[in-house]
Formats: sequence, C-alpha cells, structure tokens
Amino acid sequence: MLLKDASLAGKRVLVTAGANGIGLAITRGFIQSGAKVLICDVDEKSLREAQANLPGVMTTVADVADEQSVERLFAQVDAQLGGLDILINNAGIAGPTGTVENLNLADWNRTLAVNITGQFLCARLAVPRLRKGKNASMINLSSAAGHLGFPGRSAYAASKWAVVGFTKSLALELGPAGIRVNAILPGAVDGPRIRAVIAAKAASLGKPVEEIAHGYESQAAMGSMVSVEDIANMVLFATGDYARHVNGQELVVDGYTQALI
Repeated sequence: MLLKDASLAGKRVLVTAGANGIGLAITRGFIQSGAKVLICDVDEKSLREAQANLPGVMTTVADVADEQSVERLFAQVDAQLGGLDILINNAGIAGPTGTVENLNLADWNRTLAVNITGQFLCARLAVPRLRKGKNASMINLSSAAGHLGFPGRSAYAASKWAVVGFTKSLALELGPAGIRVNAILPGAVDGPRIRAVIAAKAASLGKPVEEIAHGYESQAAMGSMVSVEDIANMVLFATGDYARHVNGQELVVDGYTQALI
C-alpha cells in the first residue's frame, strides 16, 4: 500500500529512472497523491507502459549521465511541468561485481557517471527551479552500501557513499533557501535487479545462486528484503509537509542491516 499525502497534491515532480522498479513505485505514489509527475528513463518501452498504466504521467527519454541529455530533460521540465517543486534523483545502475583487481575501468567510470555524476547534473539544473518552487525538496537515492562496506561491489559502494556526501553538502547549501535535501538508503530491494546482482555474485564466487540469495534475504535483522513500496513510501513522507524539518538525513530503509555480503 502506498502512502497518500494531500500536501503533495499539485506538486511538480521529476523522477529520474521512473519507469521501472523503485522509480515506478515512487511515480505511482506521487500520481495517487495528486502530484504532476514527469518521469525520464533510458527504457523507451517501459516509458510507454508507464504512460499507458498511469493516467496523467508525463514521460521523456533521458540518460542522466549525459550532460546534453539532461539539458534536454530540463527543457521538458519547463515545457511540461512549468517549474519544479520536487526532484527525485533515482537513476542508478548496479555496476560490476568482482574484486578490485579484476574490475574494468570502463565499468567503474560508468557506475560513477550514472550514480553520482548523474545526480549532480540533474541537481545543478534543478536548483534554480526549486528556488522558485513551493516547499521544495530533493531526494537522492543512495543505498545501504552508502554507509557500509560491500565486498565485491566497490564501484557501487563508492558511488553510493558519494551520494550521501553530496546530499549533506546540498542540505547545508540550500537549507537557507528552504529547500530540503535528503538521501534514502534502501537495503536489498526484491525484484529483477537484485536477482541479477545475486546471479552475478554467485557466478563470481562459484557458489549456488540459492546460497547467495539466502544471504541477501537474511542479512537484515528483520530477515527479509524490502519492497519497492517501502522505498516509495519513505520518499512520499520525506517530500511531504509532515517532514518539513527533515533535512540532510540518511533515511535508511533496510530492516536494520549491519553488514552486506
């Protein structure tokens, strides 16, 4: 079940990578709360499906790691939303799996390009618009790997730690303007993406997929993965009026995880 918050009605929202997984759940939550939502994604098929299934959602293709693509995206923000009240920096990739001596530089660079540089490119253009918005806020998606070590996933962890530092810095920069900036740190989120990561890690370690999957499911104190709706609900709370003094925080949604396998 998704939270419905009347304070989000009429808000102008941009969700990056909003056509699948966590992004799609976030988009659905904002739509249900009466917000005006533009989503971008690199997956054109999923964008078409989102538009068909979510009445009123606006869509555009964009790669957040590409500066010119982000500039075109914000031209669409102006044209379709007429301004911006909320930015959800959700776009991210899993990156490579393997020990550091076996990682490819191109895979490392692409992980950082999407997961942190993409957030910078979007934030840089969003902030002038948020300054004109109403009770404006920004959410940057990090990960439990943004405050814990993650063996075999160093590129991903490095990018997600960077998101937390970026978030706290922006919260200090923008707080005086009344713009709140928070990071959400999901634990293992059940779905196709984590299952692909599990398969890659099993192959890398030469272990059965079932063994690695059990580790992901049991690493949290609550003994299970979280859902996309769990993450979406934290986004909806953190951008609504009930959280008007929540700023610069690491909002962890992971069932209390102390170590990542």
